Amino acid sequence: MPGSDSVAGEILSLRSEIERHEHLYYVLDQPEITDAEFDALMRRLRELESRRPELVIPDSPSQRVGGAPREGFLKVVHSSPMLSLDNATSPGELADFDRRVRELTGLTEVEYVAELKLDGLSMAAHYSGGRLQRAVTRGNGEVGEDVTGNARTIRSLPLRLKLDPAAGRREARGEVILNRADLERVNLERQEQNLPPFANPRNAAAGALRVLEPSIASSRRLHFYVYQWLVEGRPGAGRQWEGLETLAALGFKVNPHRRLCLGISQVLEFIGEWAPRRDALPYQIDGVVVKVDRIHLQQQLGWTAKAPRWAVAFKYAAEQASTTVLEIGVHVGRTGALTPVAYLAPVPVGGVTVSRATLHNEDEIGRLGVQVGDQVLIERSGDVIPKVVRVTAGGENRRPFHMPADCPACGTRVVRQPGEAAWRCVNTDCPARLKESIRHFASRRVMNIDGLGDVLANQLVERGLVSSVSVLYDLTQEQLAGLERMGDKSAAKLLRNIDASRAAPLARMIHALGIPMVGERTAAILARHFGDLDRLAAAPAEELERAEEVGPRVAEAIRGYFAEPRNRELVERLRRAGLRFVERPAPASGVALLAGLTFVLTGRLPGMSREEAAARIQAAGGQVTGSVSKKTRYLVAGEEPGSKLDKARQLGVEVIGVAELVRLLESGTATGLQTSPR
Repeated sequence: MPGSDSVAGEILSLRSEIERHEHLYYVLDQPEITDAEFDALMRRLRELESRRPELVIPDSPSQRVGGAPREGFLKVVHSSPMLSLDNATSPGELADFDRRVRELTGLTEVEYVAELKLDGLSMAAHYSGGRLQRAVTRGNGEVGEDVTGNARTIRSLPLRLKLDPAAGRREARGEVILNRADLERVNLERQEQNLPPFANPRNAAAGALRVLEPSIASSRRLHFYVYQWLVEGRPGAGRQWEGLETLAALGFKVNPHRRLCLGISQVLEFIGEWAPRRDALPYQIDGVVVKVDRIHLQQQLGWTAKAPRWAVAFKYAAEQASTTVLEIGVHVGRTGALTPVAYLAPVPVGGVTVSRATLHNEDEIGRLGVQVGDQVLIERSGDVIPKVVRVTAGGENRRPFHMPADCPACGTRVVRQPGEAAWRCVNTDCPARLKESIRHFASRRVMNIDGLGDVLANQLVERGLVSSVSVLYDLTQEQLAGLERMGDKSAAKLLRNIDASRAAPLARMIHALGIPMVGERTAAILARHFGDLDRLAAAPAEELERAEEVGPRVAEAIRGYFAEPRNRELVERLRRAGLRFVERPAPASGVALLAGLTFVLTGRLPGMSREEAAARIQAAGGQVTGSVSKKTRYLVAGEEPGSKLDKARQLGVEVIGVAELVRLLESGTATGLQTSPR
């Protein structure tokens, strides 16, 4: 193949450069390039690997996300038990732990390593020859679940270590966590999908590792902080502190907030220092882990049936205070959800003066029985906004709260869908929702307006330049050039990107509207089924439910959206702006190629992600479903295909590989295709 050596060389160079930038960004928090520049490097790597699929390797950065959904999780026995820790909740209990350690070791003073206790999910990453082989959850301590496909999406988890290729079994144990800001983002997305929010970052991280679709795990933006290094199943260093330093040198993310302490008094100093500072961290902690530093002393101390004798977790108490509810108001969130908020008589809690606390929703107010004027106990345990724990005394002139019938920000009638806890404003142009509506509208997977990020969206709204997403198409270069960090060239480029978005496919247009419970996949289904936004807007519930995967609740959400006059006004303004309302027929070489053919994807597809394969099939007129049936024309099977392959063989469904799929996409005919031997 002409130029093959140069292609292979560029692939190797790109992988090395991308790995370096991933380490700088996700491990060291010291990025050298912009997100756009990083994305360009990744796009180039994927392009070259698609041209040379035989050069694709499992630990290429392009393969972090790309496998098909797993059929289930395999059980894996740990190399050594991953036990939980005993807890200490007071300095006295910690002193008792130290006394026992000194008595059992015969020492008068012991060195300890104090590390922040991250609130996440324990996981072990196994390597062989320096390459990631498997990632396993803690499970019951003896047996965990193989979550390798999802763990590979964690950017701070190295796929390859700086080790001799002949190196044997190595293992890094640590905690998978989700930052507070990402938890807030995930919960907003779940609210849009009518799903219950995660109660804390740990639940969200655990949920991400245990979903069967790696792309969902990737979207959570998980982090992996390591705390133990094993070589051939045994401690890989003579001291706990030395093991942490080794892990950092190998490219793992090790929490910098740790201390080597001589005696329990220095441990208590460390604990005391972090008690008032823990809420300033980007992630949630619930205490400090204390470990004997010397490994030979750890082995001498041994384990009980449930926990090591050489480690303990000191748990911080939740911070609480009593105060009075002065008023109960409503906050309109970025998704239109109305959240009751208790406005409080200011009270200090853990060094912070608190004057408001969330009441979550109308049902929670009923459960608590809280009214204006009541004395309440509030709690801060890492939450951005404190919460009301309980009513301690009813107020003398207490007054009940009632959810407003209209949105306090725009006056639109609020709705509560059956089964939902939250009341919502369904006006997409509601001022309280506008910034988020603009960010959603412009995002890469929606209208793809490059350059219109959070900072610019905030400026456009705060300066009164944009009162609706439709006004984006009326912006002038003069208006944009006057904003911070914007000049004439940047303004001109952004206007070109806004103009180009007018040609976005109907599926993106539907997704951009922000219809409750209509995400990217549902929008694509609706676009294929109706082919016309006006048909969709006018469709009765029973016709909506004829579309694949659209049930009564989704149909009701769609009808509710288009029943709102302000949303219909938005649609008309977007029509006048020239956006695409009808799915444009593709040329004969495109959609007609696979029209009427149904595909199912299974296993890891070499050189092509599941998302990319599905997009290419759909662009050529084919349909992609999640399960094999008699209607399935082809099963595209990659590595580790799972039970779908067995089902396809039972039903006589033709099985093809990625190479055959590519030829089918290019030729539009199955002639000459051979069933994959897998």
